[in-house]
Amino acid sequence: MLRKLCLIALVCTSAIQVSAQEAASKSKNYSLTFSGSIDGYIRQDFGEDITNNKTSFTNSYGKFMLGMVSGKADYTYKKLNVVADIGVGKRAKEFAYNDKGVLSGIKQLYASLNITENIKITGGSWSTHVGYEVLDPYVNRNYSMSYMFSYGPFLHTGAKADFIVGKSSFMIGIANPTDYRKAPAGNKKALLAQYSVAINDDTKLYLNYVGGERPADAAKTRQLDAVLTSKLNDKWNIGYNGTVTSVKPPSIGKDLWFGNAIYLNYDPKEKIGFTLRTEFFSDKYKLAALSSAAYGGSILATTISANIKAGPVVLIPELRVENCSNKVFHNKSGAEKNGSSSLLLAAYYKF
Repeated sequence: MLRKLCLIALVCTSAIQVSAQEAASKSKNYSLTFSGSIDGYIRQDFGEDITNNKTSFTNSYGKFMLGMVSGKADYTYKKLNVVADIGVGKRAKEFAYNDKGVLSGIKQLYASLNITENIKITGGSWSTHVGYEVLDPYVNRNYSMSYMFSYGPFLHTGAKADFIVGKSSFMIGIANPTDYRKAPAGNKKALLAQYSVAINDDTKLYLNYVGGERPADAAKTRQLDAVLTSKLNDKWNIGYNGTVTSVKPPSIGKDLWFGNAIYLNYDPKEKIGFTLRTEFFSDKYKLAALSSAAYGGSILATTISANIKAGPVVLIPELRVENCSNKVFHNKSGAEKNGSSSLLLAAYYKF
């Protein structure tokens, strides 16, 4: 099945790219480009318990799994840009968990208009600005996801404006409640904001904000998020992500969950790289999510991944080790324990 999907994607992409090139040659006023990816993985949990996976997209063990087949169309006409980003598979379905039918296959669908060189307005549905990691696996260097990604926002639907002032950028927007393309009745809109600055050619800082109301229980939420990336030299670069989210349900006082992660990336050769992600995630009050996956306590998760280029395919072997202050993991017999470890082998092809 996976081989058939790859073949279909390759044939379609080749035909579309030729068509797009022909169209672009007829006019200099617009361009149309297509891209996409396909990924899959197999994960082995040493506890052989599927519930030991507490983060997004890799909730399985011992089985070959298709992650996502993705296709993206990017159309530009003068100052207008339209993006349609579609995904099929487990990864896309979990990303759009509030949607059904056609909407569940939409990753992003938005239009942007450049008012001036420094001002842009956007309307539609797009991936969140919060956090270090993103949905598409070829952008991340670890295949498994962090806790901060998994319990933070996935997407926003609404309108936003971006402003560029020198080396700094500002974004402000208003959207439906987090992760809802179709707003639930009676819920307030969410406020979005971002400030980014290029400290120098190799270092960038992003400060992010999302404030709104959680539809499930009308809890007021406020999330502050920081991302710092820095290139140390040709072989080493580092990333940092810190998040704190306050949650105030109507029936109890105000509490919070938070997390910090460091990403150390090393590329000794052109075709091989390594990433060490160390994350500390604290959810003492069980507020990160309204599901059985939120157990409370604090977790230290360490993940080391390699990125190996084998022709057009990138292989990602990965080892993940976690330890929690509470006994939230299980062994083969079902007994509770504090720690968990797993091996994962993933691969993706980007076209």
